[in-house]
Amino acid sequence: MKTSNNNLIIDGIDKKILRALMEDARTPVLEIARQVGISGAAIHQRLRKLEKSKLIAGSKFVINPKVLGYTTMAFVGIYLDKAISNPQAVKQLQKIPEVLECHYTTGNWSILIKILCKDNSHLMHLLNSQIQSIEGVSRTETFISLDQQIERQIKI
Repeated sequence: MKTSNNNLIIDGIDKKILRALMEDARTPVLEIARQVGISGAAIHQRLRKLEKSKLIAGSKFVINPKVLGYTTMAFVGIYLDKAISNPQAVKQLQKIPEVLECHYTTGNWSILIKILCKDNSHLMHLLNSQIQSIEGVSRTETFISLDQQIERQIKI
């Protein structure tokens, strides 16, 4: 079965390669080649095609933030007084290292951010001294994550 999106065609072999690398990006190409039943050179060629198509956006090491003492994950809905404030607010949010994600949203909030803090005190300090002091922010609504139940990528 082939999956097609615009000019990109992903066949069963591509899917096997992608699944192996999504499971562990450090898997040696020759091990994947052995599992799939094609040469290492063919794996490299297919990976180049997938990178060129931008389907593969990169690979990275994942840091366990709890080891560094970051144990409080929160989602903060940010209300802005004017939509024109969005770009300036995002620029200020980018300067806060604890902000991991920032999304423009529909609904009541203008922006939704995901932040990681050492504890609730750290969270309160960030909210009071850095986030709520951004020009254009009228108020915030915070949800603390008790435990992440699902973390995954889109299925290939």
